[in-house]
Amino acid sequence: MKEEKIKLEIAGMTCDHCATGIKKMLSQNEGVKEANVSYPKATCECSFDPTKTSKEEIINTINGTKNYRVKSEISENGNSRNNQFDLIIIGGGSAAFSAAIKAESLGLTTLMVNGGLDFGGTCVNVGCVPSKNLIRAGESAYHATHSNFEGIKPKGVDIDFAQIIKDKKKLVATLQEKKYMDVVSDFENLTMLKGWAKFKDNKTILVDGKEYKAFKFLIAAGATTNIPTIEGLDKIDYLTNVSLFDLEEKPESLTIMGAGYIGLEIAMAYNRLGVKVRIIEFTDRVLRTQTPDISEALETQMRKEGIEILPNFRAVKFEKQGNETIIHCKCPDGSFTQIIEKGKVVIATGTKANTSQLGLDNIGLELTKSGHIAVNEKMETNLPNIYAAGDVTNTPAFVYTAAFEGKIAVENAFSGTDNKADYSSLPWVVFTDPQIAGAGLDEAQAESKGIPFEVSKLELKDVPRAIAANDTRGFIKLIRNSETDKLIGARVVAPEGGELIQQLSMAIKYRITVKDLADSFYPYLTLGEGIKLAAITFGKDVSKLSCCAS
Repeated sequence: MKEEKIKLEIAGMTCDHCATGIKKMLSQNEGVKEANVSYPKATCECSFDPTKTSKEEIINTINGTKNYRVKSEISENGNSRNNQFDLIIIGGGSAAFSAAIKAESLGLTTLMVNGGLDFGGTCVNVGCVPSKNLIRAGESAYHATHSNFEGIKPKGVDIDFAQIIKDKKKLVATLQEKKYMDVVSDFENLTMLKGWAKFKDNKTILVDGKEYKAFKFLIAAGATTNIPTIEGLDKIDYLTNVSLFDLEEKPESLTIMGAGYIGLEIAMAYNRLGVKVRIIEFTDRVLRTQTPDISEALETQMRKEGIEILPNFRAVKFEKQGNETIIHCKCPDGSFTQIIEKGKVVIATGTKANTSQLGLDNIGLELTKSGHIAVNEKMETNLPNIYAAGDVTNTPAFVYTAAFEGKIAVENAFSGTDNKADYSSLPWVVFTDPQIAGAGLDEAQAESKGIPFEVSKLELKDVPRAIAANDTRGFIKLIRNSETDKLIGARVVAPEGGELIQQLSMAIKYRITVKDLADSFYPYLTLGEGIKLAAITFGKDVSKLSCCAS
């Protein structure tokens, strides 16, 4: 009979009784021939029959307890194996860092392998942070040239575009350091490695030709811009948000391909910073995932600010002529036209999961039709030792959901918990002006689910705060279950409307009724008072109520 041995470093033992308990537990495995566990040395030495059990089964038995964790496997010379880890995280963004923080608290030896973007991932490097910084810069410029009050005449603004981009880069570098690298700088069990990971099998990855093994894996590789297959596109030196945000020379103009939230935020920010902007959208309206009234409100403001929007236009060919780009488009009526872009073309046609280089075919990991990794509510994949989180999966693509998923994935993998992601009340915001915010279901989604519902829609012209500010763009829309009166969804279109959505998200989560919302106190002359008025609107005409009336 062949016999193998394994020596493990164990975290969590507090006395000799712990060691005795682990030994007794392992002895219940008929494949384990002998188990010697030492509390003072924090080690476990096992000899076992590999035909009846395995290293992984022994380790998983220990990790399946509430208090004990295998920190590492110790080699024959007494050193921890430098290529064997409890957890390997593939990716370096929000989900990855959240997972690493949880893993450190559990005493797990962890390897984080990150290729592509710098550590910190999309949000801090090329997503949330730079885009919202540029949006705020654009707002400052806009308010210096536009006033809602006849008695105030703005004098104009001088825009140092290069300085704005330099300041943005400085902010990104600062937050990348403080919120990511500094956070894990003193972690004892974390190893960080730059490179591209590829699965050799479901227990091994290759990075630059070197093998690394783990008992569990978390794929948190993120997503990147989905570049459409259009003739000539690869010949025109197009931009994405990754390259656009670092461009210090202000482009003469931009043609943005795509009218999703990324394209719209870019359009408003750069238009307000003095760049002529055009949007080409192959569907019938901007922000096509939302109901038409939201699209209409946003399009009205964007066109008012001089942004050209071409719905139902489909680019079929790109070509370069000197310094100009010729965009051949199919028009809504079926005819064809040529659009001349003297500046830059920006691709904002959605994202795709970063899975193509991971060698997933080698391990049989299941993907969705869109190419994302299929996970359940626990972040489990179809392979028992592999989890996934963040934009690489088929879950909502937000930095805060990614962080949550990374945390619960590690908890579920190593702590025996059963934590689930419930996004039924998830709040989200599109940072245009007016902002678009939502939580729960809209009316179209409620109808598709067969839920009996009613809609209350309050225009901002009936909200005292908006009236006093001379800015009545937008509305507040509440969707309730008409049988239970419970709030099931909300949409807000308003300046700074995103500040309202968390309250509405909590109301949905905790099954608050519309009557509760209507009967609550709200400070007068706040935008939040609009929630109360929208709730009242289910049964009354608020335009006929006095101020503060209910």
